[in-house]
Parts: sequence; C-alpha cells; structure tokens
Amino acid sequence: MAPDTGGADVGGIMAAVETVQRASGRGIWGWMLFDWAAQPFFTVVTTFIFGPYFVSRMASNPESGQAAWGYGIAAAGLVIAVLSPILGSIADQTGPRKPWIAFFASIKIISLCLLWFAAPGSNLFLVVLFFSLASVAAEFSTVFNDSMMPRLVPKSEIGHISNMAWGLGYLGGMIALIFVVTCLAGSAETGKTIIGIDPLFGLDPKLGEDARATGPLSAGWYFLFILPMFFFTPDAIKGIPIVPAVREGLSELKSTLTEVRQRSGILRFLVARMIYQDGVNALLALGGTFAAAMFHWSITEIGMFGIILNVVAIVGCLVAARLDTALGSKTIVMISLVMLSLATIGIVSTGPGYTLFGAWMMPGADSGGLFGTAAEKAYIFYGLLIGLAFGPVQASSRSYMARSVTAAESGRYFGIYALAGRATSFLAPFMVASITLASGSARLGMAAIVLFLGVGIAILIWTPYPADQPVE
Repeated sequence: MAPDTGGADVGGIMAAVETVQRASGRGIWGWMLFDWAAQPFFTVVTTFIFGPYFVSRMASNPESGQAAWGYGIAAAGLVIAVLSPILGSIADQTGPRKPWIAFFASIKIISLCLLWFAAPGSNLFLVVLFFSLASVAAEFSTVFNDSMMPRLVPKSEIGHISNMAWGLGYLGGMIALIFVVTCLAGSAETGKTIIGIDPLFGLDPKLGEDARATGPLSAGWYFLFILPMFFFTPDAIKGIPIVPAVREGLSELKSTLTEVRQRSGILRFLVARMIYQDGVNALLALGGTFAAAMFHWSITEIGMFGIILNVVAIVGCLVAARLDTALGSKTIVMISLVMLSLATIGIVSTGPGYTLFGAWMMPGADSGGLFGTAAEKAYIFYGLLIGLAFGPVQASSRSYMARSVTAAESGRYFGIYALAGRATSFLAPFMVASITLASGSARLGMAAIVLFLGVGIAILIWTPYPADQPVE
C-alpha cells in the first residue's frame, strides 16, 4: 500500500526526488565518511578497550561489571527506542538533516571527553551515564545520516554504497584500534606498548589512562571526519520552522505508525529486525567483555582480537557490497544471521581447556605470547565468523529498508527503522545482565543472545523483498 502523500503537489515533489540519479562523488564520499568517523566509538570504547576496562577494573568483580555495562546499554536503548521515530518524523518536516547531526554530535563529543575521568574507583553511575549519553547521541546522528542515503544514488546502488560505507567504518575503527594498541595501551607489568615503546602522552596503564584516553580520542576522530559530510553531501530542501515542525512531525508519526500496520511487508521486516538487531547489539557490546573476563585478557590482547575482527569485517563488507547487488539485501542478512548464531553458540560453548560444551577437550597449557591456549584460538575462530557477518547484517539491513521506501518518506521511516532496531534493544542486554547475576554465570547470560538471532531469522524467512510488497 502506497502512503497517502496528501495531494498532487507533494506527489510531484516525491516524483522529482525519486528521479534524482546520484549526488556528486564528493557528496557520496562525504556521506560514507560518516561511518568512518562514527565507528571508533563502537570499536575502541564500547567493545574492545573501554568496555572491557570498565568490566574488569572499575567494578568489584567481572559479573557485576558486565551487569552494570549491560544495564547502561539497555537504558540508552530505551531512550533511543522512544525518541528515534519522533525525531525522524520531525526531521522530515524541518527538511535538512545536518543541523540535527551537528546537535547530537556535540553531545556525543562532550560525553566521550568526560570518559577520561573514569579512573578506577570512580562513580560507576556517572561513567555509565556519560557512556549512555554518547550512545544515544551516536544513534540519533545515525538516524539522520541514514535518512540522507535514498537521495544520493538510485535504489539499485543503495546496497553497494551502504556496505562500502560500513566497510569504510570498520577500516576507520581498525586504524583507531591499532593506534591504541601500539601507541597508548601499555602492559601493566612492563609499562610498554606491544611495540616496546612507552605509551604516548605519558599515559599510565596502572591508572587505566590508556583505556580512558579512548573517549577523547574517539571524540576528536568523530569531529574531524564528519566535516566532509557537512561540506559536500547534499541535504534535503528547507522545510518549515521547528515549532510547527514538531507539531506536524508528531501528527505524522501517528499516521505513519498506522500506515506501517497497513504495509504488511515493511511491518514484518521491522519486527524481524527489532528482534535480531537486539541480539546483534548485545553480541557486539558484550562479546569483548566476555572474552576479557573468561581468559583474563589484557588491553593488548583484547585490542589485537578487535583488530583481527575488523580486518575480517572489512573483507566481509567488501564482498557483501557486490553480493548485495547480485543476490539482494535479504539474502545477505539471512546468511549473516546464521553465521552470527553459529558463532555465538561457539563462544558460549568455549572455556579454558574446551570448546563445543566439552565435546572437544583441548590442552590447557599456555604456549606463551598472545592467545597462547588452544581454547583462546578456538575463540578467535568464532570471532572470525562474527567479523565476517556483523558488518553485512547491518549494512544490508539498512539497504533493505532504503529499497523499500521513497526518498520523501525516508526520515520518518528511518526513524521507525531505528525504533525497530532499538524498541526492545534494552531487552537482550537486560536478559544477559539479569541471567548473569541470577546464575552467577556470564556464559549462561551470553547464551540468551542466540534466542534473539533465531527468532529474527524465523520471521525474516517469510518477509518479502523489497519489504514494500504485501505479505502473501
């Protein structure tokens, strides 16, 4: 069912927008660099450096640290779920997306800089608050950036630039992570980095300064590399002033939610994504902390693990960029979800001296160096599956949605898309945290992620592609 545009004039505008072929090369690259700018926050702060530092060194024990981190992610997800569709609808009325991105970028940058003060013994609530604010601002900025995509290239090219942008993001995250591991992260025993130098800027690893520095580092990186998007990427035409835009946006949101229920294919896709994205988010946010607690990895080992995953993720996105055009976004999402499910099962089945729930016993001796035990190497293997899949599952989900809506309705529908990605995003981290606390087992808590991935797969199987087609 096509949306009611409210008249021929609006319909004409929509038709004109849809006939736009492509933005300039600088405009497209400016848009793609947003992912490059944003990714270090997720790579070095959320997943591989600051998050594990918080869990292993700031909390009294790893279980309570994982629970506090999980609850912080859940709180941010709840705020995002409530406000994303509202902001998306308002953005369609105000027109330009860049002022919104600038506003939330400011919040993100300030919050990340405040993570520098997260020394051992600091107030956990304040640290989680700063992290949650940065997470919320990062997600809202992404909503507005994603909604610009349908105006840049024809629908046939959307999957390609979406996966390329995601791969570019992982490359940026990997470079930031390499810099942290080689130049900032010192060994607690020797004080030297992995390449044998003193940490730059006189950072003291005993005070956690190497991990704490990832906040300001990610903030500076983000500020620098979002500038090309502001300078070169075309934005929507100017809309109405902010006060009436809020009124119109809220009214439009109500009608959009009613409209979505009538567009059965899009509704089913959004429900599927709501569920499987919960599992993906929890796996990305908690996978590094789980490994750190189980194998007692240092920042250097966690960082090297992250570098390996990001190298593989870049390859995965480059391959998916081609396959998305040839096979379609749905196929790429399905393959990726199966791989993530198998990897999660492998991760929770692995412990010191065994994998596959003990069906494969391994030598427990440490051969020395990084990842010295056989169980750690098995964990790395499962991590490679995650690396191959977690970029394409998100990039092709984004192109799946972009191919299913018009450019004129992209803001409100990407707001709903963000809602679907976050509506219950507090649930997976909440379940992981709660099961971990109740059982005293981080392994059992992480196993809950498989349920979210599996249910999402089951719903997606019966979802049409593109999703604007009715369900048969």
